[in-house]
Amino acid sequence: MGYAIQWIRSLAFNITMYIAMPIVALIYLPWMLVSPHGGVAGCKAYCVVVKWLASWMINLRCEVRGTPPEGQVLVAAKHQSFLDIIMIFHAVPSGRFIMKQILLYAPILGQYAYRIGCVPVNRGKRGQAITKMLEDVKRGASLPGQLIIYSQGTRLAPGVKRPYKIGTAVLYEQMGTDCYPVSTNAGVFWPRRGVYRKPGTAVVDFLPPIPPGLPKEEFLKRLETEVETASDALLVEAGFTAPKGKS
Repeated sequence: MGYAIQWIRSLAFNITMYIAMPIVALIYLPWMLVSPHGGVAGCKAYCVVVKWLASWMINLRCEVRGTPPEGQVLVAAKHQSFLDIIMIFHAVPSGRFIMKQILLYAPILGQYAYRIGCVPVNRGKRGQAITKMLEDVKRGASLPGQLIIYSQGTRLAPGVKRPYKIGTAVLYEQMGTDCYPVSTNAGVFWPRRGVYRKPGTAVVDFLPPIPPGLPKEEFLKRLETEVETASDALLVEAGFTAPKGKS
C-alpha cells in the first residue's frame, strides 16, 4: 500500500513539475529575450519550484555539500538523474552545460539553454564534437560562468560503471582552470526511467578542486577515482545495493 501511495504521489509530482515549466518560462520570457541574465534567473526559478514541489509532494529533499565554485571554472559531474542537473545548476552562480545538440530543438528547454550559454555538441562524431566544444568555449570565455560537463557522457543508473571520456580532459587542458568534481546519489531517489520517486534526501557533493596543469591521463584518472569513490559512498549512505551483475 505504501508503494502504491508513493507511486500516485510521484505521478502527481511529475505532472505538476512539467506543467510548471512553461508557466515559469513565460513569466521570465521578456527578461530572457533582452538579457541572458533573465534566462539564468528563469532557470533558477524553475529549480526552486521543482525542489519545493518535491519536498512536500513526494518527501524528497535536496542537499548540497561542499563549496560550489564561482568564476570561470570547469565542473565535472556524475550524472544519474534529471534531479542532479537541477541541483547543480541551482547551486552554482551561473552554470552552463555541455549538452547534446538535439536538445536545442526542444521547446522551452532549447531556447533557455541557448540563451544562458550552454554548449551544444553532436556526440555522434566525437572528434568533431570535441573540436566544436573547444571553439564554443573559447568564444564564450569572456562570459562569467561555470562550464558543467558530464564526464561519462550520459545518465547512468546508480551502481553502473562507464569509462570517463577524454573530452573532459581536453577541456581541462584547454581552459587551464580548476576543475571541480561533483558526486551524487540522486539516481537512487529519482531514476532515469519510470514514474516512481523515492522519498529521502538526494545529495550532490562539490569535492575539492583539481588544480590546472596535470597531464590529461593523470587528470582523468584522478577525476574518475574521486567522483566514483565519493558517489559510491553516497549510495551506501542512501541505503542503495547494486543488483548482482550490474557494472
